[in-house]
Amino acid sequence: MTKHIGIVACSYEGAALCYQTICNEGSRYLGKHSHPEVSLHNHPLSEYMNCIESGDWEGVALLMLSSSEKLYKTGAEFLISPDNTIHQAFPYFNKRSPLPWLHIAEEVAKTAIQNNFQKPGILGTKFLMEGPVYPEILGMKNLKYFIPGAEQRLRINQIIFNELVYGIIKDKSKEFLLKVIADLKFKGCDSVILGCTEIPLIVLPEESALPVLDSTRILARAALKYSTGEECR
Repeated sequence: MTKHIGIVACSYEGAALCYQTICNEGSRYLGKHSHPEVSLHNHPLSEYMNCIESGDWEGVALLMLSSSEKLYKTGAEFLISPDNTIHQAFPYFNKRSPLPWLHIAEEVAKTAIQNNFQKPGILGTKFLMEGPVYPEILGMKNLKYFIPGAEQRLRINQIIFNELVYGIIKDKSKEFLLKVIADLKFKGCDSVILGCTEIPLIVLPEESALPVLDSTRILARAALKYSTGEECR
């Protein structure tokens, strides 16, 4: 028996990629055309952004709890959220959640350690790059990290919210992100965390100057392992 996966979605492009990965790769564990049962709930991104832009992380937590409760009622047995930024609200809702969670940054850090990476660069929204989600987790794992400079962070944030969340891929934006990754390598990073779940849509591993830690697919694969019992917690 597999555990029913609940996806608490925020931005739909990243959530769709996570869902697709679970379904596409489920056959590796369960056989042809098979995957665990999956349910997804999504409040509009606008509701999340109203809270995030005002620094209301308790408000973000309430949205996540609302989704959690709906997914619990559908029969989900554990939860994931393929959105790095909203994990900043984790301390506000984790103990109140009706179901256990897999934490995206913990899964990324675990993968970094497995691959002997010691200093990843972090790409994501400005809220993620300037926030505590990855610094706290990486610090607990004794990993160093580096974030792009202020101007680069602003441009990355614009690319995410003006293009990627709508599924828009522009060559100039791809070139910019690849240059940022090359800069991270020059500054001593040995890998790069794609810490916005839409960035894997535009930054492909074979194009990157650094090995990528694709947070979307890492979380999806962790959910598959947990669901199928390959990895106990």
